[in-house]
Amino acid sequence: MVMLVSAALAGVLAGGAVVASWSLRRRPRKRPVEMASAPSPSADDDGELQPGVEDVLAVLRSIGIVLDESDAVMRSTQPAIQHGLVREGELVHRDLVELARQVRSSGEIREAELDLPRGPLGRGRMVVHVRAARLSTGHVLLLVEDRTHASRVDEVRRDFVANVSHELKTPVGGLVLLAEAIQDAADDPEAVERFAGRMIIEAERLTLLVKEIVDLSRLQVADTLTEPVPVDVSGAAADAADRCQLVAEGKGITIEVTPCEGAVIFGDRELLTTAIRNLVDNAVAYSGEGTPVRVVVSRTRELVDVVVSDLGSGIPADEQDRVFERFYRVDPARSRSTGGTGLGLSIVKHVVANHGGEVRLWSREGQGSTFTLSFPAAGLADLAAGAGPQTAS
Repeated sequence: MVMLVSAALAGVLAGGAVVASWSLRRRPRKRPVEMASAPSPSADDDGELQPGVEDVLAVLRSIGIVLDESDAVMRSTQPAIQHGLVREGELVHRDLVELARQVRSSGEIREAELDLPRGPLGRGRMVVHVRAARLSTGHVLLLVEDRTHASRVDEVRRDFVANVSHELKTPVGGLVLLAEAIQDAADDPEAVERFAGRMIIEAERLTLLVKEIVDLSRLQVADTLTEPVPVDVSGAAADAADRCQLVAEGKGITIEVTPCEGAVIFGDRELLTTAIRNLVDNAVAYSGEGTPVRVVVSRTRELVDVVVSDLGSGIPADEQDRVFERFYRVDPARSRSTGGTGLGLSIVKHVVANHGGEVRLWSREGQGSTFTLSFPAAGLADLAAGAGPQTAS
């Protein structure tokens, strides 16, 4: 079956039919009407795909972009939009445009491996392999494969081993000492009960630590964004706040969520909810009883922002550059009492980076903290070409 599909696809490419037959989103041509090229032989006069072509391409799950002679995007697959390579009908990355121009000029098929930013914000990167070819109609076809996962696996494996070997020493050592204490206090029921209670707390902390190390490792590999979908950020924020409600109520803290209509990004709803929840968890943990925690979602033409603010103890100025580091704790004693692992903000940083965004922090001791997550907004035209926002399952 795979050989048949490959052969059929090769035939489509050789005939230049991809220009009119990709699983495509059409974009108006920028050139005057009199300069427009003749219709592709694989398309009917009304632009509909001929039978069989769409069936072949429907089994493929790749990024494909067709450019005209002026580098305008004629057609693109939905993954090209979801991965941020095409926004509002424009090819975003200059490196891809330059590769297309080289192919158009030489007529030769070219391949390249590129390190591209995931979005206009932050430091998130993606490694892609690009194969570019000039079609018989004069258009250029770009086939893009996301290889970020493969390029990071070895690095993350090394980090994972280092993190586990270093961070598990303390809780494992604590459990050993508590077990010895119970053994020595076998004739003292009250001491046994006390030490057993501490063992339960340490075991729960150990479980959370392992879970967050695994989550962080997955995020560093970036294997969770292989199929970004439209996500309603206001819905994710409301879900995150709801998951923190029980702890907040125990401290008399109110969580206020201000939604925004049309605040949609391409990404993973569960990861986005986790990032916002981690910020709300921190705000609740470090706020005094009876104080509010606010979550505000807003949108401009280009960005969707999520602002999480509190009136808690704040973060010293000389610590603010380090709070996103793995296992870093501003107040280790306080983190231990609240059950913190030092991974929550690092997870937030990686989630935001994997969505092509950035996270900013404002804080002042005694006045509270404000974390702002900014993401590239999904364009209205891009949303019209695909499915609606992802909702909670």
